Amino acid sequence: MFGPRNLTRETGTVVATTQAETLDQHRTLVDHLDERVRALVRGEGVDPQRDATVVRRIAEGVVREHDERSLTGQVAPVPDVGTMVGELVARVAGFGPLQPFLDDPTVEEVWINDPSRVFVARHGRHELTNLILTSAQVSELVERMLKSSGRRIDISQPFVDAMLPEGHRLHVVLEGISRGFSAVNIRKSATGPP
Repeated sequence: MFGPRNLTRETGTVVATTQAETLDQHRTLVDHLDERVRALVRGEGVDPQRDATVVRRIAEGVVREHDERSLTGQVAPVPDVGTMVGELVARVAGFGPLQPFLDDPTVEEVWINDPSRVFVARHGRHELTNLILTSAQVSELVERMLKSSGRRIDISQPFVDAMLPEGHRLHVVLEGISRGFSAVNIRKSATGPP
């Protein structure tokens, strides 16, 4: 099984790069830059959910610094600076991999029936997305969403309804109550925050 091939200019050799390898390299790069952004956010005492513009400024600086290092050959360059900055801001100040759906005006609702089954509704029609999460990612997202709402979920309170800052309604059913994983539903507000 062969993936796309890249020709290196220095040696003229063909290097086989599978999509899985490319995805792993991307994840490693995003994780590395994410750690750097989070460290700077903590160091500056920034509340990422309240100061997303400051997080964006920090992310832009981290990506710019990384790209400058890539000119020396020490690290690989960032393929798309704008996309990388957006992904970092979503991970640090937003709701991670769900943020693009929350930012998309055509998406009316997002729900997670299982970490590997994330759905959206557009124009009243339900779609299975290609987003696959881990249980840990779902737990982290639920914790972050509930923190922004001031609500909590635990065994004594296994269901929670909350309002997200953008005016979206959040409903979560705790893992164990729902077949071994936390179930999440976000119904987007048509008008934004109250």
